[in-house]
Amino acid sequence: MISRAQLNDYYQALLRPETYADYCPNGLQIEGAERIERIAFAVSATRDSIQQAVENKADALVVHHGLFWTFHGAKSLTGTFARRVFPLVKNNINLFGYHLPLDGHPDIGNAATLGEMIDCRQQQPFGDYKGSATGIKGVFDQPLTAIELQQKLAAVLKHNVILATPDSSALIRSVGIITGGANSEWRLAEKERLDAYITGEISEHDWHESQEAGIHMLAGGHYATEQFGVQALMDKTRQQFAVECFFIDSENPA
Repeated sequence: MISRAQLNDYYQALLRPETYADYCPNGLQIEGAERIERIAFAVSATRDSIQQAVENKADALVVHHGLFWTFHGAKSLTGTFARRVFPLVKNNINLFGYHLPLDGHPDIGNAATLGEMIDCRQQQPFGDYKGSATGIKGVFDQPLTAIELQQKLAAVLKHNVILATPDSSALIRSVGIITGGANSEWRLAEKERLDAYITGEISEHDWHESQEAGIHMLAGGHYATEQFGVQALMDKTRQQFAVECFFIDSENPA
């Protein structure tokens, strides 16, 4: 058993959210029980993940996508939003959310963990959101073609991967990774003369423009590319504290 303050302090020191100019509050978003014995982890604070946290008697839910975003503006506690918030409050469950700090962390971040899983080596910070890196860049010890990288990524993600490539037979040695909805950031890969760029989503115009710029762009799904960072955070939490931790998966195909 640990205290809410202990968990909060650990995450603050590990993820350093104060160094990011994010568009959501990072850290404790809803205050619950003071003492924590069971912690649920999920990519997003959805009605389903919250309900599973309740059913499994979690004292805290830790997510990458929390409940509060500046682009949503002020929201009333009514309708579907209320049906996410009220079960947490009623069941005294703490909600912790870490967005960009979990994207860009050099060891347990979404990009870093995905990079490790596809054998991306010599990782360095990549991406720039208001001065902070939100992903990683690196190289492959054994260069591979765009088709081979697409197949490798699909096997890791267990998800369909969209490939926009100027030449499917060209060898890829360097890659930049920013997970989730960073589809327009392929331009940073072009700027840094990387061969390829991996993210979650892709827009119609990016499919054309990335190829025309000579960048191999791969989009493996927003959820799929962001499932590993929060699981790495779960593993770190389990190692640090004598608390039970479990992951709540989602069937979200996007």
